[in-house]
Order: sequence, then structure tokens, then C-alpha cells
Amino acid sequence: MLQSMKPFLLALLLAATSLQASDLWSTDYKSALARAASENKPVLLEFTGSDWCPPCKMMTAQIFETHEFTEFAKASLVPVKLDYPRTKPQSTELKTQNQELAQQYGIEGFPTIVLLSSEGNELGRNVGLMRGGPAAMISWIESKLK
Repeated sequence: MLQSMKPFLLALLLAATSLQASDLWSTDYKSALARAASENKPVLLEFTGSDWCPPCKMMTAQIFETHEFTEFAKASLVPVKLDYPRTKPQSTELKTQNQELAQQYGIEGFPTIVLLSSEGNELGRNVGLMRGGPAAMISWIESKLK
């Protein structure tokens, strides 16, 4: 019986891990800035095409959904996912917010990562897939905070 439950348990574990990572990310830019100011944490904006952009999907799997990055982000960041999907439904308000932010930050490609201070000032940006896994992303963030 345990053998027949292995696929189910594996799927349940993967779903829980994915939910844990997704719960970390806000989609509300203004509330994230307010939280960052109150907690004195930088904001990490991820501009992504989650359902169509291969480098975006790779960065999510190889960096953002890892235990190492999730633990770092929980302690040190206010992460915000700004998604531009082609097939996933989004509210009109979320689409409008994300389009305005893409214009505000001059986004020209996906994925783009923008690091903001707790006051909302841009500290750095990275366009395209960041190689090197969570350690590379954490190192990049820490270098911009010095």
C-alpha cells in the first residue's frame, strides 16, 4: 500500500513546497512598499511571464522556489511578483498595476529583477536568466545592499 501512495505523497510534498514559495511573494506593489518601509527591508520585484517565458520558468524553478532562496527572502526581503501571463487569468486591477509598473521601470524583457531600497529607490537590476542558482541571486542582492 505504501508503494502505491508514493506518487501521491510526492505530489503533495511538491504542492506544499510550491505553495510555501508562492505565499512568500506579494502581487500588490503598494502594500509591499509599505511593508518594506515598516520592516526596513528591500523589495525584490520580479517581472515575469510565468506561463510562456522559458527563462522565467527556469529562474523560478532554479532560484525562487528553492529552500535556500525562500529562507533568505523570508528573513531579508519583501518579494513582489509582477506577472505578464498569456493564458493565466488576472484581475483587471492587477493587469493595470503590472502594465503601469512595466512602464515606470522601463521593462524591455523578461525576466527582469529590480531591487529597491526600503524607501523604494532602485538599487540594481538584472535582465535575463541569472545563472548560478540561489547563491548567485543572494550574492547579487547582498552586493547591491552594501
